[in-house]
Amino acid sequence: MCGLPTRKEKITMAEFVKLSPNEVKFLHEQNPDLVSYNVEFAEVTGGTFWKAYTPEQIAGTEPFVVRPSADGIAAMYKDLMQVYPPIDLYNPKLRKLTKDLGTCWCRVSGTWATKTYYDFDGEYAPGQVPEGYLNVLTKEQWIGVLDFVRDCGLKLKVSVANCPGLHSAEEPWPSTEAEKLFSFSKAYGVPIMAAEFANEPNMLEDTGFPAGYKAEHYCRDADLFAKWLKENYPECLYVGTSDTGGADVSFGKMGRDQGAGGVEQLARDSASCEDLLSGLKEPLDVFSYHYYNGISDRLASVMPAGHWAPEEANGEDYLDTAMKFCRAYIPYRDKYAPGTEMWVTESGDAGGGGDTWASTYLDVLRTLNELGGFSALTRGIIFHNTLTASDYAYLARFVHDPRPNFFAVKLWIELMGTDVFASGEPVREGAHVYVQSYKADPTKKCYLIINNSETETTTVEAPNDGLIWVLNGKDGFKRATVMTLNGRDLVLGENWELPDLSGAPVKAGKIELAPMTCTFLVV
Repeated sequence: MCGLPTRKEKITMAEFVKLSPNEVKFLHEQNPDLVSYNVEFAEVTGGTFWKAYTPEQIAGTEPFVVRPSADGIAAMYKDLMQVYPPIDLYNPKLRKLTKDLGTCWCRVSGTWATKTYYDFDGEYAPGQVPEGYLNVLTKEQWIGVLDFVRDCGLKLKVSVANCPGLHSAEEPWPSTEAEKLFSFSKAYGVPIMAAEFANEPNMLEDTGFPAGYKAEHYCRDADLFAKWLKENYPECLYVGTSDTGGADVSFGKMGRDQGAGGVEQLARDSASCEDLLSGLKEPLDVFSYHYYNGISDRLASVMPAGHWAPEEANGEDYLDTAMKFCRAYIPYRDKYAPGTEMWVTESGDAGGGGDTWASTYLDVLRTLNELGGFSALTRGIIFHNTLTASDYAYLARFVHDPRPNFFAVKLWIELMGTDVFASGEPVREGAHVYVQSYKADPTKKCYLIINNSETETTTVEAPNDGLIWVLNGKDGFKRATVMTLNGRDLVLGENWELPDLSGAPVKAGKIELAPMTCTFLVV
């Protein structure tokens, strides 16, 4: 059933949910910037990133096949990636849609940030890169970032260079490059408000660190960075460690016999979360980690244990992956950074640029379930990867057309208040139920109810009249690139105006929620 739910006296259903908004237990207040996002450093400078899938692969009518190369993963990359020009952050459509998402945090980082030289004085000609670095950031490119952040009302978060061009493993990290970035940004009037020392430091050399770099080198240098930050830019939050799969959890189907399937399997050497945290002497202001639900189709042949099939993408194990990550990292936060928020500084459906269905309605279930589940577990922020790069982005690259996830998080931002409550409903197929205050009227509750069953209708009993927003794939197709809201297609109008996102009135009583729908319900 598409569109608005109908009421029936008798119906066979998989699950029944009775809402009791006046009886739910208050948990905590959520950070209003929960929905934030990344702009990859490789986008800013231009560089290598994942090739897009074909429309047929996105629809699931053409298989995506990659065969491992005898020459290793690096040989495969050349067929999976391409060189992209720098992003135009002055693009009026991009600016307009970014403002439509509202104020939040923007993280400009990624593996490339670790290996970037800040050429603010024009030392190098285009295409030239100093020895020991991978790429160059020009002053004009960074001004583009700062103008974008200021114009869109964002708060800026970064990571800094730490590569062979800066120092060797045995030499302490120098602050010379970081000082360029921080001092220029502050003088320009857009100070850096949060920083992590490095992107995914558990990968050590494979994240760009100097040869022979170990966990003890990281701890030494991260402490140097933290001291420098607090002495020179005390208003900037120190965030860490932003590792990936280092807390005894990994991407993919955890616990399978063939292994956890984490990206760290690609690394020549790696460190655990404990390794990175136990040697730190300087306290963190924010505890952070990276989470992806799995390994994308692009890397499935290399790490099959890390990849989920599309038929599994609405299942309980799949949808619980984000919460498994969060629950695994909470003890580390409580031990090494007690009382701080949890920031997921990279998140998305799959490492490796996203799965073939990442740009479709099917990923909306995962995205909204992650927001609801994480919000119920802790206070913090989730940085979606990315705003407008690769198949998991909110906006399509170059043309910046909104994907289903864009409209899904727009509704979350508009509807969900900051007071988080326990729904009282156990999470189960057909009934993933989350509840927060209603942003427009905190005296009311806004429920998110995900019916992830492909066959059964879920019935919800509401105690009073309210408003309802039902999301579905166009024509009921779970891999649709267009999502519907109460039966209306969510597509841009003239001058990139957002479509009608208003809810529909709904009467008290029993409400049927069709299979594979995500519903916001205010009562």
